[in-house]
Amino acid sequence: MQGELDWKISPQMNTEQMNQFLVPVSQAHPDEFIVMVVDGASSHRSQELRIPENIRLHRLPGYSPELNPQEHVWDELREKEFPNRVFESMEAVVSQLEAGLPRMAANTQALRSLTAWPWIISLILKAN
Repeated sequence: MQGELDWKISPQMNTEQMNQFLVPVSQAHPDEFIVMVVDGASSHRSQELRIPENIRLHRLPGYSPELNPQEHVWDELREKEFPNRVFESMEAVVSQLEAGLPRMAANTQALRSLTAWPWIISLILKAN
């Protein structure tokens, strides 16, 4: 609820990458209980997914991007970091992401306004 952004750039998205993302998120917030909102991607529901003790995944119903606060984060990132730009290569896109994500993460108030939806706050309050 503080407006923190944890992120990882990967060349692919699969269960192993998701596992490699969850561990540092858990370690970065050892005294917190994290309710992570995820969509129905196979990497979010795999039997091989290892979810740390302090994280619970809340899966959204299928085909419901309007319920996913991450969609607003992506919209904001596109608007602020990629406006009217053409990139020469995928490396240039990744470089822009590597520069833009820390800027976005630094603005906790803006992140909170994008993601702290009433239904998410109620999930967190019920989890405590």
